[in-house]
Amino acid sequence: MKSRDGAKHYFEDAYNTKERFASYWHQINEVLSRNPHDLLEVGIGNGFVNKYLKERRVQATSVDINTELGPDVVADVRELPFEDGKFEMSVCYEVLEHMPYESFLRGLSELRRVSREYVVISLPDITQVYRIFMELPLIGWFRLMLPKLRLRPKERVGTEHGHFWNIGEKDHPLKKVMGDITEAGFEIEKTYRVFENPFHRFFILKVLPRQQGEG
Repeated sequence: MKSRDGAKHYFEDAYNTKERFASYWHQINEVLSRNPHDLLEVGIGNGFVNKYLKERRVQATSVDINTELGPDVVADVRELPFEDGKFEMSVCYEVLEHMPYESFLRGLSELRRVSREYVVISLPDITQVYRIFMELPLIGWFRLMLPKLRLRPKERVGTEHGHFWNIGEKDHPLKKVMGDITEAGFEIEKTYRVFENPFHRFFILKVLPRQQGEG
């Protein structure tokens, strides 16, 4: 999981941009709007979201592979040390792209296993968009994102920024990623990109009941 540059990386100005704080708002809102009894947060980063949620009396347990970040539990998302259905809700923001795609699928499986109701994740989406933000008479403020037309999708970006893959690459179109999320045992209730930071795409996932004999 996210271990590049140790803990220092998460406290630099280049990381904590205005756009990232817009994503923090969505990370927090997706939790508070569902008012879970308990929560698992995989990937603590700079700890801002976790600290805020705990101040709001959310029983949030943090997990990270990086001991320097001071998580509640040191573990890998692919092998979470919790019993089945331990948490009402789990969140995992901008983490799963930091491992090969096959490991992303394993991480999804573990998040589903330990969650009773919801899993919320965010992943990088490199599909370019036009952003329209204006005020219209009688309507008020209006925001819209429209995809830029490309003759062909981008080739694999590689491990830039520690990413093994991104949504919008030739081998990882949104349709494929959504299909694999569904195959992992989720109903996708909603997916959206943050207007102020369209690089971050959120997925609100309802945990489906496990089938008899399912491992």
